[in-house]
Amino acid sequence: MATKKYKLILGFITLMTTTTFAQMGTGYSIFDSSVIPSKKLPQQNEFWNNTYNFPAKPRNMVEVGVSIGNIMVSGDVDAKIPALGFEAHIRKAIGYIFSLRLQYVNGTPKGLNWQPAYNFGHNPALVSVANGGNLTTTQGYKPNADAVFYNYKTHMQDVGLQGIFTLNNIRFHKQKTGVTFYVGGGIGASWYNVKVNSLDAGGNNYSALYNSIANGGDITFSNRRNIIKRLKAGMDNTYETAGESEGSRRAKLGKNTLRPSGTILAGVSFKLSTRVNLALEDRHTFVKSDLLDGQRWQEHPTGDAALTPDYDSYNYLSLGINFNLGGKAVEPLWWLNPLDYAYSELNNPKHMKLPKPILDDTDGDGVTDQLDREPNTPAGCPVDSHGVTRDTDGDGVPDCKDKQLITPTECQPVDADGVGKCPDPACCTAIMAARDSALNACAGDYPSLSVKSISLTADTKALLANVATKLKDKPNCTITITAYPGASKKEQSLADKKLDAVKNYLVEKLGISADRVSIDKLVGGGDSNTIDIKSN
Repeated sequence: MATKKYKLILGFITLMTTTTFAQMGTGYSIFDSSVIPSKKLPQQNEFWNNTYNFPAKPRNMVEVGVSIGNIMVSGDVDAKIPALGFEAHIRKAIGYIFSLRLQYVNGTPKGLNWQPAYNFGHNPALVSVANGGNLTTTQGYKPNADAVFYNYKTHMQDVGLQGIFTLNNIRFHKQKTGVTFYVGGGIGASWYNVKVNSLDAGGNNYSALYNSIANGGDITFSNRRNIIKRLKAGMDNTYETAGESEGSRRAKLGKNTLRPSGTILAGVSFKLSTRVNLALEDRHTFVKSDLLDGQRWQEHPTGDAALTPDYDSYNYLSLGINFNLGGKAVEPLWWLNPLDYAYSELNNPKHMKLPKPILDDTDGDGVTDQLDREPNTPAGCPVDSHGVTRDTDGDGVPDCKDKQLITPTECQPVDADGVGKCPDPACCTAIMAARDSALNACAGDYPSLSVKSISLTADTKALLANVATKLKDKPNCTITITAYPGASKKEQSLADKKLDAVKNYLVEKLGISADRVSIDKLVGGGDSNTIDIKSN
């Protein structure tokens, strides 16, 4: 029956996972009114109108979840692990940090001691007290004579309400996270029914088995696994005898003992989508009872000596899957960072009322003082993007005062009104004559170079040194170096490299300005190993 129950749970998880991934939710926008409850819309309207600083809390989804895990009792009898349990819950956020969860837990922990006990006279699963206080056996076990190995199987259930605190959703340096850590605690009610395996299927006790193990002389911690193995091999799995209970005066739920409980828990959730997450959680529950394992005393020292009971507790370590349910709602608030909106507004304001910036412009030229390179521009004078008065012809008179907006260069300098005085036309003849004279002065004998490779010989370098001397004597003269390659691409490429080698030597080694040396190629115009130098 239990196996069918767990299969049903796993099938439900698989179905819900498939459905939920097809319904992945959308992100939360502070301006999305569809996620604001109607009773909170007045606050949201005030926020939109900038009359209230805080937006309304959005409608957020409800989490429902199930898990399976190991459940074990912490009591007087050693717990056997693993023992399967399951839980189901519903959780709702109260704020970004705090949420409430209603949880149901169901499991069947078991236990078996590896050490024998002898003072079990007050354990009704083994003996009862007759009139006059004389001990009579009900299962055939004799206190202080026979050895027993305490065991139990407890069907444990609990319903509790817990407050849960999320530890890491307020983040100052990251918008979102796929993992949340949480802790919590709560109160509830636990009900349980304890059974003890005192007899085998034939109604016989285990005295022979117990005594043979106890009297074997090797009851040590290092041998505990072998002892447990022998006990399991010699005992069945019936758990036919009711364990000790709190008595008829205590609260009951059917055949179960009902006791108040308190829970503490811690866990971590891993987001798969906005609607699905996995959770690893450890929950420890304290119950006001010392009989969760069917044994009130760890061991009676002697006879009827009264001992103060030590209350039992149980632990549930689980792995579960949670689903966020709800339409027109954001994901549960513990997954959201409440600082997200504030940081968004600081980085890219969309809602804040920002005053219109006032930037000083003392001279009124349209360029703010922070960028103005001419802070005292005369009124009415057009300026460039740097706030400097425009002077189109560069004659030193701003356009706003220049009566000759474009004065030719040869007519400058100009007077105070920007008007220049151009030279007589007759002067042009003299200028051209001077130019021709200068060109003729550049004429001279320049050598022809024999260049067979891109590596210049000592003779070639010496000839280039003479050329450089002549050019330095006539700083206005320029030259052209010409090569005569064949028609093939290979010969033309080699000619280019030879020309570059000659020019680079004049420029880099002999200090001639690059703009005074031009290069040229005449295909088939001469010897391919000859480079001529001519004045321009």
